[in-house]
Amino acid sequence: MSRLLFLIHGMWATPQAWRHWRGYFEERGWHVVAPPLRHHENAPLEPAHGLGTTSLLEYAADLEARLRHLPAPPVIIGHGMGGLLAQILAARGLAAASVLLCPTPPAALGLRRPSAWRPLIRSQMRWGWWRAPHRPAFATAMHGFFNTYADKLEAGREYARLVHDSGRALFEIAYPFLDKAGRAAHVDPGDITTPMLVIGAGRDRFLPPLIARVVARRYAHVAVHHEFPNQGHWVLGQPGWTDVAGMVEDWIGRAVNPPDVELSDLDRRRAWRASMLRR
Repeated sequence: MSRLLFLIHGMWATPQAWRHWRGYFEERGWHVVAPPLRHHENAPLEPAHGLGTTSLLEYAADLEARLRHLPAPPVIIGHGMGGLLAQILAARGLAAASVLLCPTPPAALGLRRPSAWRPLIRSQMRWGWWRAPHRPAFATAMHGFFNTYADKLEAGREYARLVHDSGRALFEIAYPFLDKAGRAAHVDPGDITTPMLVIGAGRDRFLPPLIARVVARRYAHVAVHHEFPNQGHWVLGQPGWTDVAGMVEDWIGRAVNPPDVELSDLDRRRAWRASMLRR
């Protein structure tokens, strides 16, 4: 197995969000690639020109171009919206395996819990929001993303790093039934054939654990699910993040290196999934 990770940050984030995970895996001999999504290099309060109309498909196209220049298919890890992009890229055959951390669901599932809408409502209060940049309010982020931080100053520093994101991408995620032409958030589960780990967080107020469960069920032919009951949405740096990263590394080692036995492809997938569920 090539020890290559490709990390995709979520909505309003930057590669800086992966600083803890990047250090953790690099210290253990992994080569880590963590690119910014298009137009996410600007300062938090200075959205880039063109950001508001950027589609999920444009984010995915940029990431695909990066992936195709890598020496081997990596393990793709995505958080939040990055988890949805990881699903899209895995469906294109670009992942050796994928890990979805508190993922945004694909179009067929939608945002099923009212709490998932709270950070999005304020962004939709002005006309033309679907083509404008947006950034969550401080109170919204503290409630939805950083609620498990005992150190509120550290939570505030995390908030200060959040940047603006695309109104178009938000529209494609929140109203996929209106995106009939682009179908940007659509993922055909049958197109994903490599192992997948879906992680939910019991105290996630933005993308609650039910969403991770239904995402895992959608990809049941390749996916296993694990839930951390005391974690919130920001599994990238909140207290206990090392438990999540450690479990992910252990799963990758087992999932991408299955036993070398002579089985049909179907039997191999069944045996692998059974072994994952037993653990």
